[in-house]
Amino acid sequence: MLAEVLSCFAGRFGRVEPRRAAGQFVTGLLSDLEVKTCWQLAEQAGHARPDAMQRLLYRAVWDADAVRDDLRQLVTDRFGGPDAVLVVDETGDLKKGTHTVGVQRQYTGTAGRIENSQVGVFLGYASAGGHTLIDRRVYLPASWTDDRDRCHAAGVPDETEFATRSQLAADMITAALDAGVPAGWATADEAYGNSAAFRAHLRGHALGYVLAVSRSHLVPLDGGKTRVRADRIAADLPASAWQRRSAGAGSKGPRFYDWAWLDDVCTDADPDDGGRHSLLIRRNTTTGELAFYRCWTPRPTTLAQLVRVAGIRWTVEEAFQAAKSQVGLDQHQVRRWDSWHRFTTLALAALAVLAICAADATDDDPTDTTLIKLTVNEIRRLINACIIRPISDLAHRLHWSGWRRQHQARARQSHYTRRLNLELQP
Repeated sequence: MLAEVLSCFAGRFGRVEPRRAAGQFVTGLLSDLEVKTCWQLAEQAGHARPDAMQRLLYRAVWDADAVRDDLRQLVTDRFGGPDAVLVVDETGDLKKGTHTVGVQRQYTGTAGRIENSQVGVFLGYASAGGHTLIDRRVYLPASWTDDRDRCHAAGVPDETEFATRSQLAADMITAALDAGVPAGWATADEAYGNSAAFRAHLRGHALGYVLAVSRSHLVPLDGGKTRVRADRIAADLPASAWQRRSAGAGSKGPRFYDWAWLDDVCTDADPDDGGRHSLLIRRNTTTGELAFYRCWTPRPTTLAQLVRVAGIRWTVEEAFQAAKSQVGLDQHQVRRWDSWHRFTTLALAALAVLAICAADATDDDPTDTTLIKLTVNEIRRLINACIIRPISDLAHRLHWSGWRRQHQARARQSHYTRRLNLELQP
């Protein structure tokens, strides 16, 4: 499967050197390295210096979006289906300094608070066959797009303007659908569900959705004449309105919740859009905690279908966890626009290897209850044991130890000199 993923985009490289480096880069991301930056990946690949890996991310001629397109096609060829779900979410990486593209003090769910961070918006693809991430966008706050000199220094294209995170998500969904990605649904958390523009965008594509909204979200009732908070609607529901259903299998078995479905609830949309609007409410069977979803479908649907889509949203969280813990999605040490997109695209390629292998492993004997299904963690271990051969040559390891220390000594001296010059300035 590693060879199949690498071959799907090999033709995007006009020269053999970057093509070979890209293959070694993805292989290194799948390795058992603790840190997966250009230095470590170059050492893993047997290079004497990190130059080839750094050139791949900085100066080599190749189109990361074209590689993304090839990966997206490969994934949808394996997992695609008319009931597949496009899943939107974002993740943040904590960063120091101010020069890395998109970095500023902003809220990130990674830390659960406002931190100096970089935020990426991602699109996942999930079906009965499997799930993984298929697209990415780096979020540029207005503090960046309003400062063209800063953007130029980070290699941001001149035509790039400010876009909200929901706009970035809408762009990725449009690109996927325009490319022929088969999907019948979209889902996202309340950061996106609360956006009327995002909901309208999905309806414009006739794409059904189950989008989380906040408890304070105002739901239009009575033809839009009245707007009532979602939690107030839930409080007035009778006991008979709730049905217990599973939102899918979890690590400890079926994930049962109580669900209430207010079918054909009017919204602030065009009443002639031809679809059916509704409000879905989920209640935790243990704590009683509530979650709310705005739903729309271009044709009649069932509660079971909406519950399925709501439950699939968590696949993007699983994908983020696997991408960060297994293939180093958050370990890039790059500052520029192109470099971020290139590193992230290659990380998605490594993640696709694990996702497709995990999906293929479901064909194992289902009657064998002595083993759980292969997880992406276990698949990566097997790839390392059976395919990736660690370099144990002592001379190579000592060479890299000396190279790192020499490079770090030069960097420290340069830093000290710069600080001294600043202190001596009048």
